Amino acid sequence: MPTTTPFQALTFDLDDTLWDNHGVMVETETGHYAWLDEALEAWQRNRGQPPARRFAERFPLEAFLDQRRELAAAYPLRRGDFTWLREQALQRLLVAYGLDSDAARSWAAAAMERFMVLRHQVTPHSEVESLLSTLGQHYRLASITNGNVDIHRLPLGRHFPVAIAAGELLAPKPDARPFLAALARLGTTPARTLHVGDSWREDVEPAHRLGMQVAWISPHIDDMPLPAGIHRLNHVRELPELLRLVGGEQG
Repeated sequence: MPTTTPFQALTFDLDDTLWDNHGVMVETETGHYAWLDEALEAWQRNRGQPPARRFAERFPLEAFLDQRRELAAAYPLRRGDFTWLREQALQRLLVAYGLDSDAARSWAAAAMERFMVLRHQVTPHSEVESLLSTLGQHYRLASITNGNVDIHRLPLGRHFPVAIAAGELLAPKPDARPFLAALARLGTTPARTLHVGDSWREDVEPAHRLGMQVAWISPHIDDMPLPAGIHRLNHVRELPELLRLVGGEQG
């Protein structure tokens, strides 16, 4: 890694940057909802109250999605706090299903515990562990995510002394505040920091507006010209080569 690089620090998005997230979310969404349906039905039978209709029959997954959308619209400041939205939506549906408020809170919390177990069953790209290990020897590293993965629940967390959960800050990307929080905790400036992410709207635009350079993970090759300081990569594995090139240009 060249010493001529202009950067002191690197910030990383997580989902679809360090791992493919679509399959994880499908399994997590369906898995925790199925778990709740089955566990709730067993609990009701054990109490001698077998349900006429199971929870997921009364409220299929689409009803859960609708309830989250309604909550996000009603509480715009919490729109990026996905854990809160999910748990509150479950509580509302469980009350509508006939549970009292205490039981609804308890079952919603249990379902979210199951959700978080499944949510963290991610498989980082094969190069990521060694990549972060090497980069951490030369740069200060931080993660900035809108998702509800707690990076410190994963082995990769050891590479990120700074981890920003933007939704919990009530300032999801593209808000500038999670980037500013990361920069402050890293003790660096936008000009000395490169952000790495896959979303043009949530990663590239806000970081670039702050004066950061950006490695945009976008495997769709086209001829669209990019503003200075924005670099398109097919995969995060190409990041070391970009750092060498930028370092050579600046040195």
